[in-house]
Amino acid sequence: MALAQEKIYTIDDIYAMPDGQRAELIDGQMYMMAPPNTTHQRLVARLSHQILNHIDAKGGNCEVFPAPFAVFLNKDGSNYVEPDISVICNKDRLDDRGCNGAPDWIIEIVSPSSTRMDYSVKLFKYRTAGVREYWIVNPMKKVVQTYAFEGEEDSNLFSFDDEIPIYIFNGLTIKISDLL
Repeated sequence: MALAQEKIYTIDDIYAMPDGQRAELIDGQMYMMAPPNTTHQRLVARLSHQILNHIDAKGGNCEVFPAPFAVFLNKDGSNYVEPDISVICNKDRLDDRGCNGAPDWIIEIVSPSSTRMDYSVKLFKYRTAGVREYWIVNPMKKVVQTYAFEGEEDSNLFSFDDEIPIYIFNGLTIKISDLL
């Protein structure tokens, strides 16, 4: 007896979804996204603002894009994500649809429905796609797990009360508790 084949989705399936419905596509599998809560959106807004202020103050070239913002991690049409915050320093990766390739820094804010995705599936996907820095901000546990994938890889766990250094921006630290 033949086994039933799982449907493999593409970016075309993402764009065919009804307005207001959001999903991400990882290796041809579609993952529906629940609406974010108030704490999640507050963190996205305030982190984006603080990062953008730092970039502007230093005259940097990077841009900050809060979700929803399309990131096409690979050219194969089977990977489409909407990180909570994407920082892109290579303008050649940007077009009218979003970012083509890995952002330099991705921040995901964990929600009860996204824990497994953020800590395992996306961690692996972002690392292999070439993301330089990845943060997982967990408001439920009040911790931030940081990953630096460039050079000698590093991972650290910080509390919301810690001054968290940004690997790709020397001189910038963020204290999450100050943003809430």
